[in-house]
Amino acid sequence: MKKEKYNFECEVFDSIDLLPKEIQQLLAVAEDQLNYSYAPYSNFLVGAAAQLENGEIHAGCNQENASYPLCICAERVALYNVGSRHKDFIITAMAITAHNPRKTLNEPCMPCGACRQVIQEFEQRQNSPMDLYLTGDSGKIIKIAGIKNILPLSFNINNLI
Repeated sequence: MKKEKYNFECEVFDSIDLLPKEIQQLLAVAEDQLNYSYAPYSNFLVGAAAQLENGEIHAGCNQENASYPLCICAERVALYNVGSRHKDFIITAMAITAHNPRKTLNEPCMPCGACRQVIQEFEQRQNSPMDLYLTGDSGKIIKIAGIKNILPLSFNINNLI
């Protein structure tokens, strides 16, 4: 038997002011999406914004349903928004933020497993990783360079062909 180790690498920013202006704007768009989130069951609001290589931004927010499996996360709404509007595209960065009115989120919101898999598919589709910027209500901002850092063993097209 052989053991393998997979490391998680990221950059941590203590203030939004340390980020480039275009990323600050991307985070602001994601935060604005919290206003459109529909989360009457969990009260966990999530906003996401994806920036294309041409600077265009597409956003999304989570949408819950009484039939829980039909809920969709903000990340997937934003990504499918891009995919349904652009045949050829490259997403360079994605911002994800969350808010829970019951408590302050001092840690960044990480994508769930399903969203990580969808992000992986988009990176594979565009043949390019995207930077992920994650934040909560306050505290640090985490930058992850490509989904492989938090989904090192993904299911992908190579498993199917």
